[in-house]
Amino acid sequence: MSTNKKATLTYGDGKTMDFPVLGGSIGPDVIDIRTLYGKTGMFTYDPGFLSTASCSSKITYIDGDEGVLLYRGYPIEQLAQKCDFLEVCYLLLNGELPNIEQNKDFVDTITRHTMVHDQMNRFFTGFRRDAHPMAVLVGTVGAMSAFYHDSLDINNPEHRRVSAMRLIAKLPTMVAMAYKYNMGQPFVYPRNDLSYSANFMRMMFAVPAEDYKVNEVLVRALDRIFILHADHEQNASTSTVRLSGSSGANPFACIAAGIACLWGPAHGGANEAALNMLEQIGDVSKVSEFIAKVKDKNSGVKLMGFGHRVYKNYDPRAKLMRETCHEVLNELGLHNDRLFKLAIALEKIALEDEYFVSRKLYPNVDFYSGIVQRALGIPTSMFTCIFSLARTVGWIAQWQEMIADPEYKIGRPRQLYDGAPRRDLVPMNKR
Repeated sequence: MSTNKKATLTYGDGKTMDFPVLGGSIGPDVIDIRTLYGKTGMFTYDPGFLSTASCSSKITYIDGDEGVLLYRGYPIEQLAQKCDFLEVCYLLLNGELPNIEQNKDFVDTITRHTMVHDQMNRFFTGFRRDAHPMAVLVGTVGAMSAFYHDSLDINNPEHRRVSAMRLIAKLPTMVAMAYKYNMGQPFVYPRNDLSYSANFMRMMFAVPAEDYKVNEVLVRALDRIFILHADHEQNASTSTVRLSGSSGANPFACIAAGIACLWGPAHGGANEAALNMLEQIGDVSKVSEFIAKVKDKNSGVKLMGFGHRVYKNYDPRAKLMRETCHEVLNELGLHNDRLFKLAIALEKIALEDEYFVSRKLYPNVDFYSGIVQRALGIPTSMFTCIFSLARTVGWIAQWQEMIADPEYKIGRPRQLYDGAPRRDLVPMNKR
């Protein structure tokens, strides 16, 4: 990182102070204000961290204005079209794509870790049958630290590697178990002769009464969903994982914290909200009426699945998800699917209407991923669990990077206090 440039702060009665400007390999420069409080007695104020870089990272880069998403420098379009999910996992964890031998070893390791401790089955029976699958997932992932004591030393690189393998391998099994428990069906154990995504689909949808037939088109669609959601820089859940990890918490607790954060409707629940919006619109003939309500500030109607905190251009993941949506619906004979036709009509109006264009409200990945998952037979209550499964590799890669960073320390944001100033307590009989 470059420190040649300086930024000058003028404060107080004409006082000035220079701060180093750090430059990354690409993207905006950042002003290093770590010495600000010690030298001036002031903090910065940035609710929501809109202009704050909380860390340095080599994992993911986003250019929201240009609609660019890179994993370790590789465009998401190339990875989604030419790699499978476990290749992308290896890339995020290790910094480079695997060669043939490395890929085989990695896939074999993940495959051998897909089983969960048999006693964990009892955890699921402790939940009500109608418990939300995300509530079940938060609890069971957090409980993994009670079973895998041999990988909890965060200062041991081998422990960190083993815990990463376990989390990536076991999340599909645990997500499928959460679904099966909710459905009242028996758990389906993983099979080592299937790919990562095919194995997950079988654990989700197989039943003892008949064989499950793997459909490679659908498996590839799910694999692409995993790739597109694998990491997304310092979003709310990733920041939660890093903040939790900064205290020295074990990796299973940190990932459980990330899952809990992702559960929020403004984060991981957005694809479910987009699908619910399409259901509420109901039919293509009602799109114009719905758009009019969206424009009316007093209506309270919101356009879900459009716009993004970071992207001010077309979300590159949305383009890929749209292609996948076509492939899945055609494979299943659902090309006349009511919700997909409705989504296309809504997208067309939003991309051409000046109201949305001027506000840069382009479709994001959530707009189409809900339709794809619905076509795959995944219920809306499971959407965020699928998101959690995919994002686990990004969380664990970010967590590992933070632990290995010599500059890392426990996170401790500061505040602008505007409550009551110091005051003396009055005895209760005189209040």
